[in-house]
Order: sequence, then structure tokens, then C-alpha cells
Amino acid sequence: MPTVGVLTLEVRLENSHSLKEKRQVVQGLKDRLRRKFNVAVAEIDYHDLWQRALVAAVTVSGDHQHAALVLDAVEREAAALLGPGLVAATVEWLS
Repeated sequence: MPTVGVLTLEVRLENSHSLKEKRQVVQGLKDRLRRKFNVAVAEIDYHDLWQRALVAAVTVSGDHQHAALVLDAVEREAAALLGPGLVAATVEWLS
């Protein structure tokens, strides 16, 4: 049975002073995670706020352990890119 894992990242962008600046950071994060980990990534909330974003990364696998490893690596990469800007990360499993 396939496993679907959803990693939600809450991001604060303290140095962002416009939606354009925010979108540059969020788009860079999304592009990097897609390219490096082959996950689906989307900004899912706070679209009109300059200093806040909610980003979700999703993976599907036949092996729960593999999906967990992928999402863990995605979270580590996001933390490395965002530093203290990554406020929270949560994982949900759908199967």
C-alpha cells in the first residue's frame, strides 16, 4: 500500500519588506527542494503576508521508511537554508 507523507514548514521572513522579496525566498526554497528531493512543493497559506509563509512538501512511496527518510532530509535542507526562519515543521501520514 502506498504511503503519502506531507511535511508542513512554517516560515518567518523577518527581513522581508515586500511580497516580492518573500516570493523570491519561497520560490528559491520550493525550487531547491523539488530539484534535490523530487517532492511536490507548494505554498499553502499566508499568501498575502510579507513575513510569513506556510509551505508543504509531499512524497509518495511504497515504503513508509523511505518516505520518512525523504521528508526528514527535506526538513534538514529547509532548516539549513532558512536557519532560524524555519519556525515549525510537522509531518502527517496518509495511507
